[in-house]
Amino acid sequence: MGGGVQMEHDTSSNGNCRERILEAAGEIFAEFGFRGATVRKICERAKVNIAAINYYFGGKEKLYSEVLRHWHDFAIKKYPLFFGVGEDAPVEEQLRGFIRSFLFRLLDKGKPAWFGKLMMREMTEPTRAFERLVKEIVRPRDKVLASLVGKMIGTPVSEEEIRLCCASIIGQCLYYYNARSIIKRLYRQDVTQPDEIERIADHVMQFSLKGLEHNSKHSEDRTKIEAESQISDPMTGSSPRIPHSAREIDPVF
Repeated sequence: MGGGVQMEHDTSSNGNCRERILEAAGEIFAEFGFRGATVRKICERAKVNIAAINYYFGGKEKLYSEVLRHWHDFAIKKYPLFFGVGEDAPVEEQLRGFIRSFLFRLLDKGKPAWFGKLMMREMTEPTRAFERLVKEIVRPRDKVLASLVGKMIGTPVSEEEIRLCCASIIGQCLYYYNARSIIKRLYRQDVTQPDEIERIADHVMQFSLKGLEHNSKHSEDRTKIEAESQISDPMTGSSPRIPHSAREIDPVF
């Protein structure tokens, strides 16, 4: 035989080797990012031949794409998008489930959080996989959240207002991920503990509800004023004075 690298052809052995690579790569990519991770480091962690990456995945970049898919599916299986809340449940419960699922996928100490870490890496250090992630995962989730927010507000609002509300909800969740070390130092609070994640989810939900309720009221007031502005005074034939800007009604929350 030549000096080339030979791999096992037993199906169970191949599957086991492939799974070990996906697990090692998931952990290392999450810790070091795509650029910081090396094939050698992944193979050492997986305890496989250095040629195994090419053999099973066709290279580092294809391995990375498969890692994203694999650990996304893993995270969603453990923490479904609505955390078990049915689509026929009240919209408030669906939003609560969405927030809980997102926080657990971000803050879980174990493997389900690897995809969240990979996504945070992509946000700051985008790779060639970024566009696919946006198309297949981020945009659909954004539409789901926007739909929930729109239903919560109830009255007609602009896409920009809905987008800003969605950003506020997601931003609250991301804060606890990005600031987890400083929170632990300042307040001795470990936000990766399940009971703490539940408490944070409750807070984010209640805070968001107040904001959405205020936004809904503000939108109703604005709609009422706009309707009244179309009605002329029967005595003078002129339209009643309306506020010059939204600043004269209620400040946006």
